[in-house]
Formats: sequence, structure tokens, C-alpha cells
Amino acid sequence: MQSTVVTRAHSRREALDLMNRVFINHLPVVDDGGRVVDLLDRKDIDQQILLSTPHMGSAEREYVEEAFQTNWIAPLGPNVDAFERELASLVGIKHAAAVSSGTAAIHLGLRLLGVGPGDRVFCSTLTFAASANPIVYQGAEPVFIDSERKTWNMSPLALERAFEAARSEGWKPKAVVVVNLYGQSADMDPILEICNRFGTPMLEDAAESLGAMYKGRQSGTFGALGVYSFNGNKIITTSGGGMLVSNDGALIERARFLSTQARDPAPHYQHSEVGYNYRMSNILAGVGRGQLMVLNDRVRARRAVFETYRSELSDLPVIEWMPQPDWSYSNCWLTVATIATSSRVGSTELIRRLAGEFIEARPVWKPMHRQPVFAGRRYFTAGDESVSDLLFENGLCFPSGSNMTPQQLDRIIGVVRSILS
Repeated sequence: MQSTVVTRAHSRREALDLMNRVFINHLPVVDDGGRVVDLLDRKDIDQQILLSTPHMGSAEREYVEEAFQTNWIAPLGPNVDAFERELASLVGIKHAAAVSSGTAAIHLGLRLLGVGPGDRVFCSTLTFAASANPIVYQGAEPVFIDSERKTWNMSPLALERAFEAARSEGWKPKAVVVVNLYGQSADMDPILEICNRFGTPMLEDAAESLGAMYKGRQSGTFGALGVYSFNGNKIITTSGGGMLVSNDGALIERARFLSTQARDPAPHYQHSEVGYNYRMSNILAGVGRGQLMVLNDRVRARRAVFETYRSELSDLPVIEWMPQPDWSYSNCWLTVATIATSSRVGSTELIRRLAGEFIEARPVWKPMHRQPVFAGRRYFTAGDESVSDLLFENGLCFPSGSNMTPQQLDRIIGVVRSILS
């Protein structure tokens, strides 16, 4: 006969599996002596805590309803124009073009910088594939640059080493793609100094760092072009979308032209070059306008989540949180840490056991130089150690949504403590 009790050692998932097998909604919890010490209720234990969920405000619906009422449903319209103006004003840059995704914005940016077949582009290795794939779209070759420990972002020393190697071999990269990881800005001053010294433009991938700042200046505004993402899991969302920004109005005007199939100014459909269907819809831009109004609130909420994790788990020395240098104001899009190799439970096992408690955690990005699709691509580190490899092997992302409840956060912290302590 199958047991219909569990102990404290059983995970929520194991308890729920047992309930499903025996068709019950309540399950006693017993101690080592077989005495009932708690009663589990199905509706309380199968609630999933996800990594980063959309967090809507109250204004988004008004802008979307206005689009319906005026029949502006196309990938153009007053919400698109206003979203571009409002975001540019918020981050302190002159021009912005709303597009269908952050990936589309990177692709357009690389084309605007003249990247083409046979070119090489330096790119952060510790990132999502969307930072590197558009390089290949243009027929160019990505060359990957390691991270540094103090920011987890592109290492200026590794970047300079790559530039020196390129010069000694008689070539120069066409562009540098610098990623601001998990809402934390890269150390822009030395990176820009190196790029300027070698005469190469920088594209700033701020897909994860809208609302963050570097030395008091908004993330995404340092390169020749900057990119933001409004994917469903980002700090603000349009469900899907992105923005390309620059202080160069001519670049953004050309981005708009290319993003609408490069249609020539003629009374008929005429195309002198290949373009893309990359423009954002007026409906999604309405969502974005409402989300912009609560951006600062979302940043404060995610920073508070990070501070709660760091404070409540400060007595566990095996956890090392992603650094925040003095010059940084991170938006803490995700709360990220590494688990010491001396811990009896590593990051992979911690992720697995959190999943057993219906808590979603994920590994740190797998570096691009380790991805099968980029096998054999060149990779530069500052020295003999690969920082990005160590971060991937020992790192994880904790649930970080700005709409998590205190009870959910307490639950995560309690489970982490029980596993690691």
C-alpha cells in the first residue's frame, strides 16, 4: 500500500506528485517519529515562482484602447512616435527608433556601422545569443571578449589585447558590441578610450540595463548606437519590441528607412536596396508608453529584491553576489550570484532543488565562445584565466520580478537557506 504522508525532506514537487497519484488534495507531514506536524494543501504548494514576469501598470490599457478607437493598428502611428520621443527624453539622448525586437535593433545598428561580409566584430562573450547572431546576419565574424570580475562585463584588458592582436595581424574590427549584463553597466570609460584609440565604433547592448546608470549617466547612451529590449521578461515590456538610440539623427532616420522594407519615396512600391520588416506596432508602443511611466518604480523594486537577498543570506559565505562598483547604479534586472566551489551544493544542484520547490532559477548565460554554433571562433581573455567560464560554471539567476510578493521572496530565501546551510 502506498504511503500517503511525507516528511520535511520531501520537496513540494514530490508532495504534489504523490497527491496526483492517489487523487487527494491534502497531505500530512510527519516527523521522524511518525507524528503529524503539518498538513499540506494542494492550492498552497503548486504555486510556481517564475524568474521574471511582466509587471503591468494602469496606463498601458488607455494607450492601447486609444489605438483601437482611432484604428491605428498598423506598425506606425502616434504611440510609436510618442514612445520614441518619451524614451529618448528619459535616457537623455536625441533620437530613437522603435523596432520589433532588441535583436532587430542590434542588426540595424551593425548595418548602420557598415558591418558586412568578411568583417570582424568584437563582442562580449558572456551574453545571450541575440548579441552575437546579428553579426553573422551581416556575413561578418564575431570575435569574443572575456569578462572582468569587478563587473562581469567586457574586460577592458581583454579588449585591448584583442585590438593589439588584430593590429599585429594587419586587420581592424568593424565594430565592438559591449553588453551590459543583468542590468549592470560595463566599465565604459576605459572601453571607450580603447575603441577611440583604435578608431572603432562601439554599439552598446543595453537590452538588460534600461534604467541603470554609469557614473550618473543613463545606460545605453555611450556608444555610437545603443539598444534596448522590451521582451516579456525585461524590466519593462511591450511583450516584444526594442529601441535603437543615438545622438546622430541621420543614423536613426536611416534605421527607420531600413526597418520599413527600405521603401523609396515614390508613389509606387520601389526598393533600391534590401530592407527589413522591423517596425514596432502602434499597439505595442502604447504598452511601452505606459510601462515607461513606471520604469523608476520597477528599478526600485528590483533593487529592493536584490538587497533583500543579499541581506537575508549574508551569513552564507558560499554565495557571492554579482558586484556593484561604486560608479554603478544597476537596475538589478536579475539578481545573480555564484556559488563557491567549496559548497557541498553547487549552482547546478541548487537550481535543480529549487525547481523541486516550484521556484524557477536559471544558470548564468553560457558564453558565446562555448556555443556549438560559434565553435572555433576566436576568444580573448585578459590573462590565462577565463572569467566568463567560471561565472557560467558556478553562477545562477534567482527569481527577481518587481511584482513578487514579500511572502514569495521569504519562501525563496527560506528554501535557499535550507539547501545551502
